[in-house]
Amino acid sequence: MALLAQQVVALSGLAPTYSAAAASTTVLCGDRSFLHVKNTNGSSMTVTLTATARVRGQLAADVVITVPATTGDKMIGPITSDLFASAADGISCSVTYSSTTSVTVASLVI
Repeated sequence: MALLAQQVVALSGLAPTYSAAAASTTVLCGDRSFLHVKNTNGSSMTVTLTATARVRGQLAADVVITVPATTGDKMIGPITSDLFASAADGISCSVTYSSTTSVTVASLVI
């Protein structure tokens, strides 16, 4: 899984760079980390953030977001480490996409 480069939203403004979605990626966790997903496909699609947190020994449910068809645009986050940090590195969240056709993404931190 490739780590999406995190782009910093600044007071002077940011024109985010979007990349084509891959079947699965990772993004950095943080209280100010967000994922922006754009879907221009004719069908809606889902984005799944893999939860790693446990409550009383039970794994928390993954977070699944539906991005509408054609002009779908979702800002997802914050992607906090307490809920999503990977056991492998402790700083990234695993993200999967139900479709990658006509889907672009950007990892942002505010």
